[in-house]
Order: sequence, then structure tokens, then C-alpha cells
Amino acid sequence: MNITANRSAIAFSLLLLITNCTAVSNTASQSQQKLEAQVVKIDGSSTVFPITDAIAKDFQKMQANNVKVTVAVSGTGGGFKKFCAGETDISNASRPILTVEIKACNSSKVRYIELPIAYDALTLVVHPENTWAKSITTTELKKIWEPLAQGKITRWKQVRPDWPDQPLTLYGPGKESGTFDYFTEAIIGKAKASRSDYVASEDDDVLVQGVSKDPNALGYFGFAYYEANQNKLKAVAINNGKESVLPSRKTVEGARYQPLSRPLFIYVNARAAQTNPAVKEFVDFYIKKAPTSVSSVGYVPLPADAYRLDNVHFNRGKVGTVYGGENQINLTLGQLLRKEAKF
Repeated sequence: MNITANRSAIAFSLLLLITNCTAVSNTASQSQQKLEAQVVKIDGSSTVFPITDAIAKDFQKMQANNVKVTVAVSGTGGGFKKFCAGETDISNASRPILTVEIKACNSSKVRYIELPIAYDALTLVVHPENTWAKSITTTELKKIWEPLAQGKITRWKQVRPDWPDQPLTLYGPGKESGTFDYFTEAIIGKAKASRSDYVASEDDDVLVQGVSKDPNALGYFGFAYYEANQNKLKAVAINNGKESVLPSRKTVEGARYQPLSRPLFIYVNARAAQTNPAVKEFVDFYIKKAPTSVSSVGYVPLPADAYRLDNVHFNRGKVGTVYGGENQINLTLGQLLRKEAKF
């Protein structure tokens, strides 16, 4: 009888031990899943980086460090490679998603929500000691940057006869950059068609430093990087055949700074927004904060209706793109709003 009782007690103790271990294991597994759910991974455009980085920092302060938002820079093209492989939750983009990237996302079954978040005035800059290049025509820009210029257009005087006979050194985004794609299509007439004998980087801060230290430099990048470094750079007005126009919020909103005004985007992994509460909460926060954050870092905020549509599209899980896998040159704020309203 005692033996039977002892055996029963041992069996009961083993059952309790197994139950407790299972409960601990389940709790640990749930904690791990919860921990993983609190990470939001972002990569892509250096142009969009200042906006996303500012919003991410505000979001993390609000969350008291319960959510980790990582914001990396590999250029729009580099960001889409990671995004379409399912490696990131959000992709910063300084141009719409292209056909080849749409195919890559489809192959990996990554569905995306496209959200325009700001406007940029792609800015041409020179060193402060440059007293001659106050404005430049789109024809002259093509003459400088087209593939045929490589090794040939190497001095300022070759661009315009009354400019000095000094070396012309060029700084611009690398080939993974959406800014590179947009500039080459807007100025040369074909995306990625460019001379390659220039200082290239996907990091706009590198370009800022290069131009600021080189009196013979000419470079281009997003307006926010010029705004933050006006003490060591000079903007060059763009003459599109009608007038010479400097980049500014006013000239972008008035559709005068053409063809170098362009929309900026974030792309959200639709599945991540559904399964990771942190992603959903962050994007909701992003849309709400965008108007003030966009202005504070030096870009042009969209009309209020555009952010309202962003909120509707995101919360309804509206996947896809309205841009047909192509860049949109000379797209004004009003035209963007009409596109989004039809989406």
C-alpha cells in the first residue's frame, strides 16, 4: 500500500514538474515573441533618412524604449533589395518603386503599402567661394552629367565660356540611390545614364563634406542636407528655360522648381503591419507626426488631405503602387494628391 502511494506521489510530482516546465517554456516563448515583435527594421534612402530618423526617435521616447526602431541607409535601390527579400519592415524611398523591384517583391510574396510623406527639392550646390555659378540651365546640367561627358567636360569654362578655366569636380549619389535615378531621368532623359568619373556616395553627409571642402565642386542631393549646411554650401538656381529658380518650400509648392521637385515615400510591408503591433503603431505615429517632422528637417510637407489619405490607405491595408513602376518627373503636389485620391 505504501509502495503504491509512493509511486502515485512520484507520478504526481513528475506531472507537476512537466506542467511547470511546459508553462515556463510557453511563457519564455511568448516573451521571446513579444520581444521580437518590438523591433521595427527600416532601410533605404538617405534623402528620406532625416524624416524617418527624427520620427523614430520621437516614437521611441514615447515608448520608453519598449520598441527598438533601427533606421539604416543603403540608398533607395539598396533598401528595396532588402525590403523585397523580407529583411525589413519599412523602406525609405526617394522615388516610387520600379518595375524590377515590384517583380522582386512579388517573387518573395512581399506585399507593400505605398505612402507618400513629403516633397523634396533636389538641390545643386557649390562651395561658398564659387562666385560664378549662380544659376545653371538644365541643358548645361546634361552637358556636365551625361555619359558622353566622361573624361571630356572637366573644367568650368567648358560648361559656359565666361566661367573660369578651373577644374570641375563632381559629387553625387551612388547608383543605388533614388536621387541618382531621378536626377538622371529628369536631366539626361534616361534613368541611371550618367558619367561615372565623379565622387559617388549613398550617404549625403559624405557629399556635403566633399563639396564644402572643394572650391571647384558641383554636387547634388536632397534639400534637407543643404538646409542643414547653408553655412558651408551655396545653392545654385535651376533655369528650366523660363526662369532661374532657387529651391525652397515656396517654389516647390508653386510648381516653379521643376524638373527637380519630387515626392518622397515610405513603403510598409503589409504583413508586418498586420502581425507586428510595433510596426502598426509606428506607422500610425509616423503619419501623424510627418507634417511637423518634414518641416523641421527641411523638406516640404504634403497637403493635409494627402496625410489623411495615407492614414486611410494604411489602415485599410491598401497594397500596390499608383506609379506604374516608373519615376514621375515634374509631378506637382496637386497632381500627387489627385493620384492618391484615386488609389
